[in-house]
Amino acid sequence: MVIGFASQSVVSNLISGLFLVFERPVRIGDQINVEETSGFVEDIRILSTIVRTYDGIYVRIPNEKVFSSNITNYVANAARRFEYIIGISYSDDAQKAIQVIQNVLEDHPFALQNPSPNVFVDSLGDSSVNIAVRVWVPSVVWYEVRTQLLWKLKTALVTEGITIPFPQRVVHLSQKSEVS
Repeated sequence: MVIGFASQSVVSNLISGLFLVFERPVRIGDQINVEETSGFVEDIRILSTIVRTYDGIYVRIPNEKVFSSNITNYVANAARRFEYIIGISYSDDAQKAIQVIQNVLEDHPFALQNPSPNVFVDSLGDSSVNIAVRVWVPSVVWYEVRTQLLWKLKTALVTEGITIPFPQRVVHLSQKSEVS
């Protein structure tokens, strides 16, 4: 009975491994997420797939689990989009801020112009006018560009005199009059 159950698992992993080889939903080097494991595909073997997590941990996932799970492949598409919400002061010129942001995006070598970036006033927040910035970049440099570009936008806005406010609260205290 135990041998039958174990061989069923081996056969299932073997067949799933063959499907993975022929279907190719992931390739070695791809950045993926399968169930709760995210990282780089290091190897696709006949019974299992090896993923190196972003923390450098190697995880062996049985191919049956890979094949039957939802797979998110972060680099299958040549380009990937990210979004920032940048708050500016109500007293600042939103159109000027949008232009500053667009100029930084046009000058960045990895910010794709097709599809073009979107920059627009998204909402009026408690402490700021919120500008949405949506940028497409090559998938292979997505993380690096996403982390570097935010600082470039911040410094460009500050250089142009645009204030990035912090949340504020106004508290009114009432004084009770004493009655004797």
